[in-house]
Amino acid sequence: MALLEGKKIVVTGVLTDASLAFGVAKIALDEGAEIVLTGAGRALSLTKRTARKLGDGIDVFELDVTVPEQVQATREAVAAKWGRVDGVLHAIGFAPASCLGDNFFDAPWDDVATAMHISTYSLKTLADAFAPLMDNGGSFVGLDFDNQQAWPAYNWMGVAKSALQSLSRYMARELGPRQIRCNLVAAGPIKTMAAKSIPGFQLFEDTWDGRAPLGWDVHNSEPVARACVALLSDWFPATTGEIIHVDGGYHAVGA
Repeated sequence: MALLEGKKIVVTGVLTDASLAFGVAKIALDEGAEIVLTGAGRALSLTKRTARKLGDGIDVFELDVTVPEQVQATREAVAAKWGRVDGVLHAIGFAPASCLGDNFFDAPWDDVATAMHISTYSLKTLADAFAPLMDNGGSFVGLDFDNQQAWPAYNWMGVAKSALQSLSRYMARELGPRQIRCNLVAAGPIKTMAAKSIPGFQLFEDTWDGRAPLGWDVHNSEPVARACVALLSDWFPATTGEIIHVDGGYHAVGA
């Protein structure tokens, strides 16, 4: 039996076929899942075009996590389509330009609040939307970038990731009695559209492969996608509140 045979999976964050979420969606389909995608704003049309690369008949729902009416409408649409949800991939993140770059103190609170709302609180928003459809348990998996240290230029997005890690643990505690798991995959740097918006991303490209014990290919998202699919499956039934590193081992070694 395939790893996700019969599973109903909601995948957020697919923009192009270079997106980490696209890799997850592709492997999930290969492993027997049914999937729907979500997109937001001006990027929705891009998500719809990219969905066609995954196959015919894949629904794409409009879901801006800052718009409660869209959250409610998406839950109702998914409930009407499937009646239940088994897993959700959280691959949502955004920070205004002032939150990234050379000067950490440049960002005003309104911009920081936007980054926290979209990059962190959105995980809780997805739980509000889809946990009620997980009557037989389920799995939330979020894409993370480990923020145990302060990275150059990552700035307030790093703060948002730290908050995401804490939120995931609290969600694991709250949802565990319903047999719903919540875990994060801390990925090494992958050259995606989102990565291009990070000033200094080239620094990660130049150093990560040389320091990671297993090496690292910034163009290959498959190792990250496989880890996400495994966590969405039933193969980790007693793992929750965890951060799984898929970074070639970079996090484990010193300079």
